[in-house]
Amino acid sequence: MLIKSIPNWAIKEGQETPEAIYLNRRSLIKGFAGALAVGSVGGNIGGALAQAGRAPMDFTHNDAFVLDRELTPEDVNIRYNNFYEFGSHKRISDNAERNLKPRPWQIEIDGLVNKPLTLDVDELIGRVGGLEERLYRHRCVEAWSMTVPWIGFPVQKLVDLVDPLGSAKYLRMETFNDGEMADGIGSQPWYPWPYVEGITMAEASNDLAFLVVGAYGKQVANSMGAPIRLHLPWKYGFKSIKSIVKFSFVEERPVSYWEEISKGREYGFWANVNPEVPHKRWSQANETVLHTQERVPTLLYNGYGEQVAHLYAGMEDQDLFV
Repeated sequence: MLIKSIPNWAIKEGQETPEAIYLNRRSLIKGFAGALAVGSVGGNIGGALAQAGRAPMDFTHNDAFVLDRELTPEDVNIRYNNFYEFGSHKRISDNAERNLKPRPWQIEIDGLVNKPLTLDVDELIGRVGGLEERLYRHRCVEAWSMTVPWIGFPVQKLVDLVDPLGSAKYLRMETFNDGEMADGIGSQPWYPWPYVEGITMAEASNDLAFLVVGAYGKQVANSMGAPIRLHLPWKYGFKSIKSIVKFSFVEERPVSYWEEISKGREYGFWANVNPEVPHKRWSQANETVLHTQERVPTLLYNGYGEQVAHLYAGMEDQDLFV
């Protein structure tokens, strides 16, 4: 007998986000007449969804990932986010869209691996064997949240490409470090560039850990971390590093960007979402949902505890929630 397990963050069948909301119909209607059928292969959406030179992507929608709230409209996601390489404020989108050059884009994968690689992002996409769309929540440490239809592949597929050694304990990642392309780097020299993040090999192998190359049916927007970024839906957003140029498999735990800036006092390595553990300067008990501005209770591990809580068993001595 086939038993279908329903995740604790899922909603009942028939209550998923309506397709019309997913396609952000208001912006689509402006551009063309008629309806679009997404079907099982999202790449069939076609050129009508392309904006700002971002090509439509070929992907399969993963029905296992559903949401308890409607998707955040694309224009909100593009225009309200953090990307310190382009400025330490929420108004970076125009700067990033204009100046970030996401193609060509070389990626280096090195460290404690049997098969180190240096390849272009599009070659990497071709080698992972197919893209999928997942609907994920995103919870910022600043106590706001959004929902996104990410397109990408599990981190595990990248791990499999390079065959890590048993001594590899962490996956360290770096963002680009180009002050000519991103003026926030040159104008903010006090920050520890490049942006660095890290996760354990167990976290990298968890099915929720996702490398994003697209969103809303097409290549991911520059301001959202083009051409490739990480998304870890159970952690605060600063862990989901953008515009990655390097993956290194290492034995020692990396010191992440915000961990280094705050000396671990406000932002730590783990950064798991927990409504009962406040930030040093504000509560994490609730969050503002962008677009609707509704204030809702925050969930432990952002609602993904069933999938990830076991990763931290026996680690009560660690600051898991900062």
